[in-house]
Amino acid sequence: MNDLIGNNTMQNDQPIQRIVDLTDVSKNIIYNMSVEEARNLVKNGNAKEVRRIDGQFALVAVNGKTVRLARSISRPLRYFIAKRKDGPCLVAADRMDLIFNFLKKEGLDDQFHPSYTRMAPAHYVTEIELVGCPDPIPTHHRFFSPDRNSLDPDINHIGLVYIQAVYQEIYKWLQKVDSKVPIGICFSGGIDSGAVFLLTYHAIKQLGQSPARLKAFSLAIDGGGEDLAQAWDFMDAIGLSLFLEPIKISQNAVNWQETIRIVEDYKPLDIQAATMNLALCQGIRERYPEWVYLMDGDGGDENLKDYPIEENPELTVRSVLNNLMLYQEGWGVDSIKHSITYSGGLSRAYTRTYATTSALGFDGFSPYTLPNVIEVAEAIPFVTLTDWSHEKLYQLKGEIVAKGVKAITGLNMPVFPKRRFQHGVISKGMFANLFPLEQTVYRRTFQELYE
Repeated sequence: MNDLIGNNTMQNDQPIQRIVDLTDVSKNIIYNMSVEEARNLVKNGNAKEVRRIDGQFALVAVNGKTVRLARSISRPLRYFIAKRKDGPCLVAADRMDLIFNFLKKEGLDDQFHPSYTRMAPAHYVTEIELVGCPDPIPTHHRFFSPDRNSLDPDINHIGLVYIQAVYQEIYKWLQKVDSKVPIGICFSGGIDSGAVFLLTYHAIKQLGQSPARLKAFSLAIDGGGEDLAQAWDFMDAIGLSLFLEPIKISQNAVNWQETIRIVEDYKPLDIQAATMNLALCQGIRERYPEWVYLMDGDGGDENLKDYPIEENPELTVRSVLNNLMLYQEGWGVDSIKHSITYSGGLSRAYTRTYATTSALGFDGFSPYTLPNVIEVAEAIPFVTLTDWSHEKLYQLKGEIVAKGVKAITGLNMPVFPKRRFQHGVISKGMFANLFPLEQTVYRRTFQELYE
């Protein structure tokens, strides 16, 4: 715990403030400066300067009565303002239950409700003037605003620059990790996890390290669905099957209610995916008690806008292609659809990966969530390349990634049709028996955690 301001009386008879930072500093991965230097950029309040921070971070900084928070997609950051007799207390953490447990110790838990917590949205500096009652309204200043549609509509070039950006993030991350420890990849043989595996394999060799430290873990529940067969097909096609390790578990180990407690959310698709990720992590942990690092492909669909638009009545192909980072950020902090409790888009949904890996003691990493990669993705001229066609949009991702992987690694990456993670690891009939259909069931289960 970091008490950034503890029981210090402010001048001019202002209330005594307290800011408690419960975030884990070790989870910040910053390449070009120290964590303290990065925090000072947030503290100074110049959003453009915060963009200089290269890496993944969740930072809390205090300047007088002003609290500023900033985060990248892969590092959730929540906060809660409690009332004390002598002034307000702002508590920041990556989880709701950490905030709640702190308030219990302070005798302030009667003020807590999950809906009163706030999520700092990714890619913004969230600024709060902590001046007492009533609760202040935070303001948000964007620090990441990539130019859109700036690349030429040349698929070969787009593939090269996009995958080069992904590769550079993997390469930098590997240089931060002990070269002797093993690295696992959550692997389905799909486009995103497939590219992560091949790029990591290539980077490890380029660094002069042993590829034997690498494993691709594929989940199969009671024999599995289509993912495990796809994973074998992928590895066979490139002659690297020795790296694939199936994680086979029973459906009795799949528990969506426990996942809701861990993820602290109730969106059905995210809870379903998180449930399967939790099962995969549990299987890996049982087999390898000391394993630490897990990579994945979360964020790849968002970057290349590869979700079935027809399944969401709120979306059209025009809304997806016309709105900046719609899948990464949702409708935006100024929109009536923006959730102040949960943020939006992948900024909200990344807890499906972050919380489940963290719960089992893993350090997770996805290169697709980094601003340097998203910046290239937003520069792709999607409208020119697709002419507003759903079908062309869905085909585009495989073409871009495969061409880029070939250009970087020389390997011909197999491309299979898109399939959601939660649907690929189990048979269709079994999936229907594991998860409720109605969102209200998930929401009610979450609400019961604090009743």
